[in-house]
Amino acid sequence: LSRETHRRAVLGLQGLWPGRRFTGAAGVSAALREMHALQLDPLNIGARSQDIALYGRVLGYEPSALHAMAYQRREAFDYGDWLNLYPIETFRFWRTPMRRARQHPFLAEFREKHPEAIRNVKRALRERGPLANRDFSGNALGEWSYRGRKDSALALHLLWLLGDVMITERRGFGRVYDLCERVLPVEHAVMASSREAEDHFARHVVALHGLLREKSWRRQWGMRVGREAANLRGARKLAEMLESGTFVRVGVEGSRENWLTLRETLPLLGELEAGRVPDAWKPLGPSTEEEVTLLAPLEIASARGRAKPLFDFDYVWEVYKPAHVRRWGYYTLPVLWGDRLVARLDPRFERASGTLELLGFWLEEDGSATPGFVDALANGLARFARMLGAQRVDASRVRPARLAAQLRKQLAARLG
Repeated sequence: LSRETHRRAVLGLQGLWPGRRFTGAAGVSAALREMHALQLDPLNIGARSQDIALYGRVLGYEPSALHAMAYQRREAFDYGDWLNLYPIETFRFWRTPMRRARQHPFLAEFREKHPEAIRNVKRALRERGPLANRDFSGNALGEWSYRGRKDSALALHLLWLLGDVMITERRGFGRVYDLCERVLPVEHAVMASSREAEDHFARHVVALHGLLREKSWRRQWGMRVGREAANLRGARKLAEMLESGTFVRVGVEGSRENWLTLRETLPLLGELEAGRVPDAWKPLGPSTEEEVTLLAPLEIASARGRAKPLFDFDYVWEVYKPAHVRRWGYYTLPVLWGDRLVARLDPRFERASGTLELLGFWLEEDGSATPGFVDALANGLARFARMLGAQRVDASRVRPARLAAQLRKQLAARLG
């Protein structure tokens, strides 16, 4: 594959290119299934990462649509140390990692030390219905834990990891728990076998990335099925998936490694190599050439070092860095134009004044602020502002100054 096809394949398989192809309530569900997983994060500076991700995929997206899809229509569930939202029909496969979690040293130790806390939490949920951590008085723990300061908080978290309780709704971003049997739709309550789960996660980690380095596959698979299983059966499982034709090896221009993809993606890759956009990917609204998309900080295509080999774009989310060592900004987001990352900006939504502030803006190439880019940037920022409920965009800190002047004029025309 050419590097261009590689970029476009990863973006397209994630629903980000060449434009939004989902819309409405059904579109939020369809986008999640296209993504395979949506990482959740509580920080809300401009918008939360999960809302930025869906704004980039769903035409006319509003944050309330995510809550309705996951917690009212029960089409998704959240789970994992790296908190992700998954399609509800995959819950049956997660029963295997949940069962394996019982042997985790920390969880086993907590169960041994605090059995009464676990019993009290389950009894309270059974008798009182859905409850949040704040609804439990609990006992103070003698040691620090980022999961909470009370034994009841850790008991809730443990029961969630084990699949005994689920998150039934969120208040803001706060979790409200209930017993699994009262949350999980009955048609999804059957547990998959260990073999079915291993097969599911073998496919899942490749589908999640679109194209995955072969040498990364066993580690990714092991994160879902357990390191011991990956060490014992990883080589055999990979050979099995290749022999059955589920996986296909491909080469990528500039890379000496083997890459894995799913066989059903081959026709899409062929279309891209021929310079065509697959029919299934035709956008319902503006293309990413006509309107830039701000990528979420936890976007699978660009987070955790993936932006550098794929886009030659050095992206680091700097929220956890001290201010004096940040190179760009607190909540900086990559700017996707066409199939390239061409800039980054640091947004903040000032809710009191209804203003989307651009605290910083950096072009990758100084000469790239063409009229076409300025139009696309204004279109993308206007859509982002509308998703937030912002009435205006403050671009006074954008540099160069000429770009700021053009951008302010374009935004005024779009937002009034």
